[in-house]
Amino acid sequence: MATLNDIGVAAAINILTAFAFFLAFAMLRIQPVNDRVYFPKWYIKGLRSSPLVNGSAFASKFVNLDLRSYTRFLNWMPAALQMPEPELIDHAGLDSAVYLRIYLLGLKIFGPIALIAFTVTIPVNWSNNTLEHSGLTYSDIDKISISNIPIGSHKFWTHLVLAYCFTFWTCYVLKREYEIVAAMRLHFLASDQRRPDQFTVLVRNVPPDPDESVTDLVQHFFLVNHPHHYLSHQLVYNANKLSELVNEKKKIQNWLDFYQNKYKRNPLKRPSLKTGFLGLWGNRVDAIDFYTSIVERLSRDICGEREKVSSNTKSIMPAAFVSFKTRWGAAVCAQTQQSRNPTTWLTEWAPEPRDVYWENLAIPFVFLTIRRLIAAIAFFFLTFFFMIPIAIVQSLANIESIEKALPFLKPIIEVKFIKSFIQGFLPGIALKIFLLLLPTILMMMSKFEGFISLSALERRSASRYYFFQFINVFLGSIITGTAFQQLNHFIHQSTSQIPKTIGVSIPMKATFFITYIMVDGWAGVAGEILRLKPLIIYHLKNSFLVKTEKDREEAMDPGTVGFNTGEPQIQLYFLLGLVYAVVTPILLPFITVFFALAYVVYRHQEYESAAAFWPDVHVRVVAALIVSQLLLMGLLSTNEASQSTPLLITLPVLTICFHRFCKGRYEPAFVRYPLQEAMMKDTLERAKEANLNLKGFLQNAYIHPVFKSADGSDSESESEWERSPALVATKRTSKRFTPMPSKDGGSLLSLDQVNDECLKP
Repeated sequence: MATLNDIGVAAAINILTAFAFFLAFAMLRIQPVNDRVYFPKWYIKGLRSSPLVNGSAFASKFVNLDLRSYTRFLNWMPAALQMPEPELIDHAGLDSAVYLRIYLLGLKIFGPIALIAFTVTIPVNWSNNTLEHSGLTYSDIDKISISNIPIGSHKFWTHLVLAYCFTFWTCYVLKREYEIVAAMRLHFLASDQRRPDQFTVLVRNVPPDPDESVTDLVQHFFLVNHPHHYLSHQLVYNANKLSELVNEKKKIQNWLDFYQNKYKRNPLKRPSLKTGFLGLWGNRVDAIDFYTSIVERLSRDICGEREKVSSNTKSIMPAAFVSFKTRWGAAVCAQTQQSRNPTTWLTEWAPEPRDVYWENLAIPFVFLTIRRLIAAIAFFFLTFFFMIPIAIVQSLANIESIEKALPFLKPIIEVKFIKSFIQGFLPGIALKIFLLLLPTILMMMSKFEGFISLSALERRSASRYYFFQFINVFLGSIITGTAFQQLNHFIHQSTSQIPKTIGVSIPMKATFFITYIMVDGWAGVAGEILRLKPLIIYHLKNSFLVKTEKDREEAMDPGTVGFNTGEPQIQLYFLLGLVYAVVTPILLPFITVFFALAYVVYRHQEYESAAAFWPDVHVRVVAALIVSQLLLMGLLSTNEASQSTPLLITLPVLTICFHRFCKGRYEPAFVRYPLQEAMMKDTLERAKEANLNLKGFLQNAYIHPVFKSADGSDSESESEWERSPALVATKRTSKRFTPMPSKDGGSLLSLDQVNDECLKP
C-alpha cells in the first residue's frame, strides 16, 4: 500500500512535470515561428500580424532574440486572469466562457469543503486505531479516512452533519451558477449579432405526396400555416458521395500545389514519385502530371455527381431548412406542433451553419430510432466488457503483482524512490493509456446515431464518456481494486463479515484516485497548455501542405473546446470530490489544485451553441452528489451506525427536489427561445435597419458546402433560395391543406397574392 511518503514523491514528480510543461510553453510561445499556434483566434480575427515578416535578421524570424522576454515568461498568467468575462465572451465565445465556469464551480464548491473537512473530519478520523486491530491491509492515508472509525461509534454523527453541510453548500453554489449562466445565455442571445439560425428551423419527416415534389410541398405548407412569417426554404440533399469526392480532390490538389511549388523553386528538375503504397514502390512517374490527371478525373466525377444530386429526386431528403421573416416567427414554428399527426412535419431549431453535421442530414428520419437502439446495445457491451481489461490493469499495477510476475526486478523495485514512483504514478498512467481510444469510439457511435450538429454530437459523446468513466474508472476501480487488495482477508473470514470488509475497504481506494488526479489532472492539464499536438500538426502542414492563406488558417484552426472529452473528465473529479469529501477528505486538496490549475490554463487557451451544455453539467454534479450520499449511507450501515444512517435517506430526496426545482426554473432558458426576447430583438432590428434584405442575408447560409464550392472555387449554386418559383402551383387534388384556388381550378397565384389571400379574414 502507498504511504504518505509515496504520495509525496508522486506529488513532487507531477509538480515538476507540470512546471516543466509551463516552462516549455513559456519558451515556445514567444518564438515567432510558433506565434500562429498559440494565438490562432487573434490571427483569424485579423487582430495580430505575423512576427516572421517583421524581424530584421533571418534568425529573428524563427527565434526570439530578445533576452528580456525570457525573464517575463510567466506574464501570461496575470494577463489571462485579468481579462474581463465580457471581453472573453467577445473574443472566444460564450461556450468557452461558460466552459471556464465549470472549473470556477469546482473551486467554489471544494475550496470551503476542503477547509471544513481538514479542520473537522481528519482529526476525528485520526484519533482512532481501528485499522491497527482490523487485520486489513492499510496505509497512512487510510488512517485519516472513515474506515478508521470504530464500528457503531457516535463519531459517525460528525460525518452525517458534514454530509448535510456539504450537500446544502453544493446545492447553493449550483443554483447560483445555474442562475448566472442562464442570465448570460439570455443576454448573449439578446445582444448577439444577427445569425441565420435565429431565423431558421429544420423541418424533418415531411410526409410524401404523390402529386407534389418536396419543395412544393414545403412551400405550400408554410405559406398556408405561417403566412405572415414564412420567407423561403432550402432543401436537404443526400450529397455524402459528392462530399467525399470534394474532400479527396482537395487532398490531391494540396499535393499537386506542393510539387508545383517544388518545381518552381528548382525548374531544372521535375519532381517525381513512385505510384505504389506510400511511394515506397511502383513505377516512377512525373509527380505534377500524375496529380494533375487525378485532379482532372476527380473534377469530372464531381461535376457528374453534382448534376446527379441536383436532378435526381431520390437525392432529395424529406427535410428542409425553412427560414422566416422574423425571429418571433421562427421561435413559434420551432417550439410548436405543426400537424395533427405528431410524427410528421417535425420542427426544431436549425443549428448554426458552422455547427451543422451535413453527413447525418442524409439519414432518413425513420432509421434514427433503429440506429440509436443499435448504438445503445453496442455501448452497453463496450462499457461492461471494458471492465475486464481494466480490472486486470488495476490488479497488476501495484508492487506486489509486479514482483510476483517479474521476480528478477524485485531488487530494483524495492529501491525507495522507484517504489514510491511506481505506487504513486503507475496506476494512473496505466488507466490513462487504456482510455486513449475511448473518445474516438464514442464519437463514432454518436455520428452513427444521426445527430445533426457538432455540438449535439459532442454532448452525446460527453454523456456516454461520463457514464463509462463512472462504471469503469470509478466503480470498476473500487470494486476490482479492493477485491484484489483484500483477497487474502476475504478467504479467511466468515461470509457474514464480507459486507463489512467491503464497507471498510472502499475508502481505501482513495490512494489510487489521488495518483490518478495528479497524473491526469495536474500533469495532464499542464501539458494541455503546451498544445503539443496542434504545434506538431501546424508545423507539418505548414511545411508540406500550406500554399495559401486559407490553408494556413485551416492549419492553425484551434477547434472546439473539446467538450466531449474535457467535461466528462471534470465531472469525474466532481464525483471523486463529493464522494470522498466525508469519507477520505485527503483527496480534496488535490482536486482543488486541479480546478485552480485548469482554470488558469484554460483561461489562456481559448462553434457557438450559446452554452446549451450547462444543464448537462448541472445534472451530472447533482448525480455525483446523490452517489456520494448513497455511498455514505452504505458505509454507515456496514459500520452499525444504526441511529445516524436513517437520517441520510432525507438527503437524496432533498437533492432530487432541488434538481427538479432548478430544471423547472432555469432549464427552459437553454431549450427554448422566449417569444418576448424574439419580439424585442425583431422590433429593435426593424427600427435600426428598415430596409434590411433578410432573404439576401440568408440565401446561402444553409446550402450544403459542396454546392457552395464543389470545386474549391466560390461558384454560385442553384438552391431553393435562389430559384423559388414566382408562382405557387399546387397539383394536389384536395383543398384540405391549401385553401386557395389550385392549378386544377385554373388559377395561379404569385407569392404576394398568396400572402394577401392568407391575410384576408
